[in-house]
Amino acid sequence: MLAQVRQAVAEAGSAILEIYADPARFETELKNDDSPLTAADKAANEILVRALESLTPDIPVLSEESAQAPWATRRHWDRCWVVDPLDGTKEFLKRNDEFTVNVALVEQHRPVLGVVYAPALDRWFFAARGQGAWRQDGGRDPVAIHVGEKIADRPWQVVGSRSHNTPAVDAFVERLGDAEMVAMGSSLKLCLVADGSADVYPRLGPTSEWDTCAAQAVVEEAGGQVLDAESGQPLTYNARESLLNPHFIVCARPDPGWFRKAA
Repeated sequence: MLAQVRQAVAEAGSAILEIYADPARFETELKNDDSPLTAADKAANEILVRALESLTPDIPVLSEESAQAPWATRRHWDRCWVVDPLDGTKEFLKRNDEFTVNVALVEQHRPVLGVVYAPALDRWFFAARGQGAWRQDGGRDPVAIHVGEKIADRPWQVVGSRSHNTPAVDAFVERLGDAEMVAMGSSLKLCLVADGSADVYPRLGPTSEWDTCAAQAVVEEAGGQVLDAESGQPLTYNARESLLNPHFIVCARPDPGWFRKAA
C-alpha cells in the first residue's frame, strides 16, 4: 500500500507544481483560523481524497481541506487517513520550496505509515511500521535513515520554524547552551531529526494533527520520538475532539528535564 500512496502523493505534488510555476494562479483566501488557502491546496486535496477513498473505501479520510467529521463519529474510528495536501502554504507563497504533501495512516491513534513529499525539492521521506524509514532525492535510490546521537563537541543542532517561532522556543534553545538554529518550513523540520541532520525540534506553539502525523511515522521508524512537551508521551491522533496538537519535542533521546522546562 505504501507504493500506491506514494503514487497518489506524486500526483498531488505534480498538481501543486503546476500552480507553483504560475504566480498568476496564486489566488489565496483565508480560512477561519486566518491561515491561507490556495488553489494548490484544493487541487492536491481532491487528488488525495479521491485516491485514498478508492484504495481503501472502508478507511475514512481526515484532511485539513475537507469538511471534518464530528467527534461523535470520529471517536469510533479504529483507523483513518490523516492528510495535509499542502503543508507549509506560507512557504509556498514565499516561493522558498519548503512545502510538503503529508499522508499518514493511523491505527489505534498511532501513525503506522507516513509519506512526506517536498515536490519543489523532489525529496521524499516515507516509512511504514516495521519497514524502517527512508529518504529519496530525485531519481536516486531510497536510502535508509536513522536519527543521530548528539555529538559531544558539536553545538546542538536545533530545528526551528521559518514562519512560526515563539519566545518559548527561544528560551528552550537558551537552556540547551551551545546551540545552532536550523530554519526550515513545513513537516521537513521533523524529517531533519529523522535523518540525523538535526538533534532536536522543539515545537512550543500551535500545530494540527495533519501537520505532524506523517512525519511522526518517519521519525519513529528512524528510531526517534515525537513527544508531548508536558507529559513526555508520544503524540496520538484522532484521540480527542480537538485536532490541535499539544506542544511537542522531536528528538532521538529525550532529556527528562526538557519536559518540566518546556511545559
